[in-house]
Amino acid sequence: MRDHIARAVLAGAAAAGLLLATGCGENYGSSTPPAATGGTSAASGNEGTVVTVKETEFVLDLSQQTFSPGTYTFVAQNDGKAPHALEVQGPGGEKKTSTLNPGGSERLTIELQKGTYEVYCPVGNHKDRGMKTEITVG
Repeated sequence: MRDHIARAVLAGAAAAGLLLATGCGENYGSSTPPAATGGTSAASGNEGTVVTVKETEFVLDLSQQTFSPGTYTFVAQNDGKAPHALEVQGPGGEKKTSTLNPGGSERLTIELQKGTYEVYCPVGNHKDRGMKTEITVG
């Protein structure tokens, strides 16, 4: 009987820890962050123009609004209280960072071609809640 009680207490503690780790039930996406696709954690030799993207609930603040074709490194900075990520999608394809915990940052280098790109947070429903913007390259 004591064995069953001990297991129940451990299971309850594990469940509480999982709720804390995933934002107490908020819809911030899965508990396993997606793998980075194209992001880099260190400056590369050809990072081009650096654009800082401050992410908070539920706003993206880009340090630059005008873009010409070329290489750009978007530095995603999670200045919010929830996990966030950054995705850039347009004519040249799409790239995204891993999911960033509050205070985290990651670099994403992409070659922007002429056209319209969507920049957004792909975590949970953050995009639908306003964490998106469009940039026009040209």
